[in-house]
Amino acid sequence: MNAVDIGPLEAGLEVTGSILDGIAADQWDLPSPCTEWSVRQVAEHITGGNDLFTRALGGEVPPSSSEAEGVAKAYHESAERLLSAFRQPGVMEKAVQVPFGTVPGAVALRLRLTEVLVHGWDLARATGQTPPFPEEAAEEALAFTVPMLERIPPGRQPFGPPQPVDQGAPAIDRLAACLGRPVSRAAGRG
Repeated sequence: MNAVDIGPLEAGLEVTGSILDGIAADQWDLPSPCTEWSVRQVAEHITGGNDLFTRALGGEVPPSSSEAEGVAKAYHESAERLLSAFRQPGVMEKAVQVPFGTVPGAVALRLRLTEVLVHGWDLARATGQTPPFPEEAAEEALAFTVPMLERIPPGRQPFGPPQPVDQGAPAIDRLAACLGRPVSRAAGRG
């Protein structure tokens, strides 16, 4: 049994999957709060990120499937592979090479949780959905993210500057604001 609980990641992957399932056919090309990407590009990014982390953890990733199979389906399959990889014995202590460098598996888990939640938030905002984000998972991601951002050298910041947010706002909104997303209701609606 791993000492680090993957339950928050599982919850984050599930809510983001439900958001993807709720995207209408005419919404895939909408702009997202992740300003460089459309809804489809954000969805493909998190699916690719799931597979990147799965490979880093030593899990198997099949060759890419056809675009016709659907973005949401590809995401769900990548989420299952990722959870399976994180359930491997000893993976939380294993040194894992991720885009940010070599980190223990437990840190990789928190990096993935943060990205899945924030990009899930991006997708929800872009498509007008209001899913119940798992508060505990978002609080965990926020507690991990704040001190990590202080370690990033100036000029290497992959996110926008933190945005104002009411400290009584849900954790998912505070996390999104911490990573540069404006959290007003109109944000991201092109």
